[in-house]
Parts: sequence; structure tokens; C-alpha cells
Amino acid sequence: MIHLRLHQISKTFPGVKALNAVNLDIKTGEIHALCGENGAGKSTLMNILAGNLQPDEGTVTINDQPININSPQEAFGHGISIVYQHLSLVESLSVAENIFANQQPTSRWGIIQFDELYRRTELLLTQLHLDRINPRTLVAKLSPAEKQMVEIAKALSKKPSTFILDEPTASLTERETSILFKILKNLKGQGVAIIYITHRLEEVFILADRISILKDGKYQGTFLKENLTKDELIKRMVGREIKSIRSASGREEKILLSVKKLSGARFYDITFQLYRGEILGMAGLVGAGRTELARSIFGADEVAAGEIILNEKILSSKHPSESIAAGMAYVPEERKSLGLFSEMNIQDNMISGMLKSTTQGRLYNPAKAKQLAEECVVKLNIATTGVEQKVETLSGGNQQKVVLAKWLLTNPDVLIVDEPTHGIDVGAKFEIYEILKALAASGKGIIMISSDLPELLGICDRILVLKQGMVSGELLRNEATEEKILALASN
Repeated sequence: MIHLRLHQISKTFPGVKALNAVNLDIKTGEIHALCGENGAGKSTLMNILAGNLQPDEGTVTINDQPININSPQEAFGHGISIVYQHLSLVESLSVAENIFANQQPTSRWGIIQFDELYRRTELLLTQLHLDRINPRTLVAKLSPAEKQMVEIAKALSKKPSTFILDEPTASLTERETSILFKILKNLKGQGVAIIYITHRLEEVFILADRISILKDGKYQGTFLKENLTKDELIKRMVGREIKSIRSASGREEKILLSVKKLSGARFYDITFQLYRGEILGMAGLVGAGRTELARSIFGADEVAAGEIILNEKILSSKHPSESIAAGMAYVPEERKSLGLFSEMNIQDNMISGMLKSTTQGRLYNPAKAKQLAEECVVKLNIATTGVEQKVETLSGGNQQKVVLAKWLLTNPDVLIVDEPTHGIDVGAKFEIYEILKALAASGKGIIMISSDLPELLGICDRILVLKQGMVSGELLRNEATEEKILALASN
């Protein structure tokens, strides 16, 4: 039975036809994957269903009844709930206050009954196998994975009949992903219609009953999972075949970075070396200490003990600026909040890490800045109308390229990238991989933190596995497997 039907949906923004007569049917009690590159129109379509946008043309029906969705409140009224790729949580409020925002239990005088609020939250979290999250904890104190699970709980608190998820596992480890899959299969059994958007194609073939594809705002068809291979799906999404990411190692014997018995917040006694031309992977579950280690090496967080040697010189930096001057760069996991100035344009973002290269004496040289930015746009194949375009209007893949460009302009010897393909489509992912491999081939050393195990296996020369803040093992590329990494990360 068709639960939700979108018919001839079109939407135009200035200069862009985001959706062009799109048709989509979602059945009761099915998991329906919606696939396409960044810019294909997936988010626009979901924002129409969520009430954030209205279509220029077309109709939406639920259970054969035409509906209008003019606001998120109207979407909720029609049983539509969405989990966005970028979190909508308020970090200064508790888990419970976020989950039941605008629907808190109150007394007859309108005062929030916090005991009942916490009780309801605890019950919901237990039902979702998330009982390790305390309802009273401030969201700001949660890990990215825990925040994502709270976002999911918030959406499910409304008991939706149509449940939409946009890149829900981008910040999750294997454990949280497994919990989410169980939740979705249970909801499917209850008759909920689920729209699942992800760039992790292996998840599509694990979860989905049917797969619909968008390309450049146009509907490319709907297929039973059994009638589509991964390679065929990629080709329909991007219009071309994607070659393998694995290539020969270019690692040399010269050590660029040496970390000796390093300890800090959530990591202990870490020792490893990074060689010239090497891509060194770091795997581990959420809370293993990977990001904390990277930030401390970069000088963003304090080091309690140990030694960092970069280019045969002891690095005792207590601020990222000193690490940058010594030849290090760091692309953070949260590109929106930590890697970019979203309200600024491409040019200003790119030169923000190396302002000295765009000055003459004490004066800023806008012509020089524009030249450098335009060279980076060409070099990294950034899809843009020009370097004056605001970064917030770019797709996720192009935003990540801008972050990379900012740091490449500093000409680092060591580049640390934390979840570099987080929330990026398959075509842009492979472009990022090619950029990283080219940097390694030029003699740079790269530390790559990723929760995407096929990514680590495909691009890294070695993989360090962290568990509870310590190195639990090291795997060479010819011996590493997903099973071995997970065993070292969790056993």
C-alpha cells in the first residue's frame, strides 16, 4: 500500500532547478533509500516534506489524501518527522529538554514537570536501547555519536508514520549504527514508512527494500534492491564509473612525525611514527580518543606527558598557530562549526589560514588573495560560480574541498584529517581520496581518522587502532581487514 506519494514536484532557486518534475512513492512499512550526489535534490525534496520549503509545482498525498505542508508544525501534524544531517539540538539544554522540545509535560499553570519529563525520556531511551544516555545530561557534554542518537530519539518521540533520516550514521560507530538498524527494522514492522538518505552505499543494500535515484534534480527511477548492484547504482547516480581507490604505496623511509609516550585528555601513552609519503589511518570506536589525540598533536588541546617531534625538532606548541608554523595542518571532523566561516565567501575562507601570503607589507592584497583562491578552485575541482560565492551555499563535498584548500595553502608537511568524507556523496568522496593520495605522493605525511572502515582499508598504508585511549594494535595494508580492525577496537 502506498503511504506517501510525491507527484511532479518541482522547485527552482535563483539560477538553479533543484527539482524537476520528481515522482516518488513510499510504501507503508518499507525502508526506501533515496540516493544521489550532493546537489541531486534529495535535501530539497525532504525539506518540502518537512515543511521548510514549498514546491513550485506538484502535489503531496498521504494515504491518497492531498495535503499542504506549509510549516514544520503542519508536517508533524501529518505524522512526518525528520532527522537532519546537521543537528538541530540546543547544546545548553538537557537531553530530555531537547527530545521533548515543545511537548514537555506541564502542570495546569504551564510549569514544566521535570520529574515526568525525565521519566518519559528515560522510558523512550530504554525502548531505543539508548539507556546509557542520561536524560539530565547537557547535550554539549555528549559525543557526536550520542548527539546523533538523541536527534533520532527526538524525532521518534513524535511517533511518526513517515520517518525521514538524512545521513544518520555519518557520526556513528559500528555499535550505534547497529542499534539504529534495529530501531528502523522495528519501526518498519510497525508499518512506519521510512525514507533513508545516505552516501554509505553498503547501508543501502543492508537496509533498503527499494532504492530511488535522483540526479541533477531529476528522477532516475526506483528499483528493488535485488535488481541493482552497487556499481550500477553508482553509475546511475554520478553518470560515470568510479575506479577503485586502492593504489600503490608511496611511503618513504624518512620519518616526518614521531609521537612518543603521549598522554592527554582521554588518551594515554601513545607512540607511533608517520613517514614521508604515508597515509596513516586511525580507527576506533567513539570515545577511543582519536580526535582528542589529533587535537593535542596539533596544539589545540593540552598534552599531559610525552613528546612530539616534527621534522626532527621537538614540537612543544601550546597553540595551533605554532604547529602551523612548524609545518602541520588539521582538518577537523566538524567542518561547519570548526573548519569554516560559513557566512564568508570561498576566497576569505581559503586564505584565512595564511593571511601573510596575501599581504604586501602590512596591507592586504585582494588581487593576490583572489589569484590564490582561483588556483585552488581549479586544482581541487571545486564546483562554484566564483570565489565570491558564500561557503554555506556549497554542497558538503565542495565545502570540504574549501577546508582542504585553506590548509594546503599553508604548505604543511603533516596533514591530519578527521572524518574527511563525513556526509559527502560517493563522487566527491573519490575526489577527496585522489587529493589525499596526490598529497602523499608529493611527500606529505597524512594522518587520517575515519569511522568508515572500507575507506581506511582502501587508502591507508597502515592503520593504528585505538581502544579506550590506547593503541591496541597496528595493521599493515596487506593484512588489514574490517574484522581485524573491529576486533582490536572492541575486544
